[in-house]
Amino acid sequence: MNLVSLETLKIFCDVVRQKSFSRGASMNHVSQSAASQGILQLEKRLGVKLIDRSKRPVALTPEGQVYYEECRDIVDRYLAVEARVRKRHDAAVARVNVASIYSVVLYEMNQYIQRFLEKCPGGHVRFQYLHPDDVYEMVLSEQADLGLLSFPRAMRELRIVPWRNEPMVLVCAPTHRFAATRRTTVAQLAGEPFVAFEAGLGVRRCIDRFLHQSGVEVNNVMAFDNIEFIKRGVETGAGVSILPEPTVQAEVGKGMLVRIDVPEMNLERALCIIHRRKRLLTPAMSAFIEILQQNDLGPAVTGQKISPPELPRKPRRLPGIGWR
Repeated sequence: MNLVSLETLKIFCDVVRQKSFSRGASMNHVSQSAASQGILQLEKRLGVKLIDRSKRPVALTPEGQVYYEECRDIVDRYLAVEARVRKRHDAAVARVNVASIYSVVLYEMNQYIQRFLEKCPGGHVRFQYLHPDDVYEMVLSEQADLGLLSFPRAMRELRIVPWRNEPMVLVCAPTHRFAATRRTTVAQLAGEPFVAFEAGLGVRRCIDRFLHQSGVEVNNVMAFDNIEFIKRGVETGAGVSILPEPTVQAEVGKGMLVRIDVPEMNLERALCIIHRRKRLLTPAMSAFIEILQQNDLGPAVTGQKISPPELPRKPRRLPGIGWR
């Protein structure tokens, strides 16, 4: 009996991960027809259908799901072993796909990229800027190697690697009454118009828990799923907000926002790196994680720049709340 080749298993896994025969074939430098024929031979050998070709994008059959879950570990393990025995030059030339929430890539990331390129010449880091729910999906489906987000949910399939903690601060528009003294108390936030994070996000739960424990209820007039929209809402005078300090430094420096000192507030946003637990990390992935965790960036360096991400969907008006 002829054994199934590792190349065929890899093509099958890549087709599943990309949800496309053409993209899976392209990743393996074969034609779409060759990829399709290879998977047909797998199905013939097993006597079952692995992929439902009637659906777009392609989907796994129940039998295909079982086969994929086992085969991807075999393929990942072999590729990781292969990467370890290559010479440093070969291992360095690698791509790291990163799915990140919007705010993480808006500052300092170009410096991490520069350090990575210095350590792994010829390497490449590709970012996708997404809603937190989509970051989880991309990592779990292996369309991304690593995920960067805040307050990650504990999942059996994911490994969570601590990255950095960022202090959170109260900000308001220069015309707000708090701006005159640049200081207030938590109690004075009671009933205050507040530009909030979207319900369900970890950072929103953190802020809500702090306010609740302080016996304060704010008036959430807007809710967004990303920091850029929240900052714009605060700038227009719609309300105050609590945001990670690094994400507002530019606006505070330009006088677009004012940071307000709240002595009782000691909040931090926990940023973490996630990857699939069973996935063996390549040298390039491990190198990028190590660089992120150094957290000792100095003055900005020149090098590869990260383009600002496209903002997510436009806000929606919710009855009785306003724009979200």
